[in-house]
Amino acid sequence: MYSAEINRNQPACLLLLIDQSTSMSSAWADTGTTKAGQLALAVNRILGNAVMLCTKGDNRVFDYFEVGILGYGEGVRPILHGARPGHEVLPISELAFNPMRLDQVRRKVPDGGGGVVEIQTTLPVWVDAVADGWTPMVAAMQEAERLMADWCAGHRRSFPPIVMNITDGESTDGDPRDAAARLRSTGTGDGGTLLFNIHLASGAGNAATFPDSATGLPDHYASLLFDMSSPLPPPMSAAAEHLGYQVQPGSRGFLYNAEAYRMIEFLDIGTRAATPTGLLELTAGPESMR
Repeated sequence: MYSAEINRNQPACLLLLIDQSTSMSSAWADTGTTKAGQLALAVNRILGNAVMLCTKGDNRVFDYFEVGILGYGEGVRPILHGARPGHEVLPISELAFNPMRLDQVRRKVPDGGGGVVEIQTTLPVWVDAVADGWTPMVAAMQEAERLMADWCAGHRRSFPPIVMNITDGESTDGDPRDAAARLRSTGTGDGGTLLFNIHLASGAGNAATFPDSATGLPDHYASLLFDMSSPLPPPMSAAAEHLGYQVQPGSRGFLYNAEAYRMIEFLDIGTRAATPTGLLELTAGPESMR
């Protein structure tokens, strides 16, 4: 289980569920931006690296990945640029040739001498920061279940979908655990859909990272998100341990009260099952994907 090869005939699927409620407009620690802004930056970087992974030297893009993004705030809707009714999950080649725009951003990179330098680079943008509305998480899980059931029906031999829910608040339309269980019950012949949850920091302390039990979690909401989350498959457990996290048998894909850098590391870890290196710290070229 959770060992299917990723290739053009058996693509992987990544679905992001992004909280776009009003609270996402709050400043996020020392990032210099809002939670919504920092999240949009990380997501666009993931997508850009996914395009790089699937592009060969002659600029041909091979569909090793299919991607969807649902935003939930003022309702639930696909927010990935180019998505449309009936085509909420897009092959990576559609993203490669159809960004919303190209932004110039500053990025720190190694200088070759043990330090870092800041350079200006181009970042394709497929998702903008939005923060408006409530937190209809149940509706988001229900729509994700529909999309993943349809995707899995056509990809029975593929690696199971990876769904990441990123939020800073509690569900405002009921308890999402039953809807999350139905989402996890979808899957391919290689296993059930993986659902991971990231709760963004709203204050100091009370953080939880890859717990293997609800015992000791800071509050009821943390326990609820733990219950919703899938255990980490072996490639993800190994990636988390490599980054210095304490991972136990049964550890789940769940961060509570996460700081910005931990969210970024988690997004990297969450793609390790589908790629040798993750999508944020990309080193392998497309030739490594058969």
